[in-house]
Amino acid sequence: MNEEIHKKLAKTLSSKRLKHSDGVSATAVRLAGLYGADLEKACLAGMVHDCAREMANNILLQTAEAFGILVTDVDKREPILLHAPVGAVVARRDYGVQDPDVLQAITWHTTGGPGMSLLDNVIFLADFIEPGRSYPGVERLRALADNNLRDALLAAYDQTLEHLMAKGSLIHPATVAGRNALLLKPE
Repeated sequence: MNEEIHKKLAKTLSSKRLKHSDGVSATAVRLAGLYGADLEKACLAGMVHDCAREMANNILLQTAEAFGILVTDVDKREPILLHAPVGAVVARRDYGVQDPDVLQAITWHTTGGPGMSLLDNVIFLADFIEPGRSYPGVERLRALADNNLRDALLAAYDQTLEHLMAKGSLIHPATVAGRNALLLKPE
């Protein structure tokens, strides 16, 4: 099934986005192996996580509305953030992904959020550190990811918040809630 999904993705995503998705999938499998998440689910979630990433903003907003996805004021200003929850709908509808764990991991891969599962965390982090990513601090995140999942997740949240604040951008409430939940959770 994953081979069929990959072929379909190759027809709908740009080559750059497909390469990124392949990198996230491979990284997710590696992280799943390190931390005990389901390898097949990690592979699939990584592969399809960005299936809605290249949708136009107006289509993301329309699709979110049509499927009853909660759209915050931040989402309205930054519709690209909706590619994650809309991606879960698209993965189910267009790619036949039925596993609720995989769909949830797709939903949270961009903003993060409170109460994320191990698989959710693996996909969230894999998206940050896949081999094609190149930004200041990525090597530190990769090193953390190999040694301590919680520390790597916290550093990813911190880096996101610092980046958004430096740009004067809005911060999605789920990102703040995800970071807080991680800090409140006993180690």
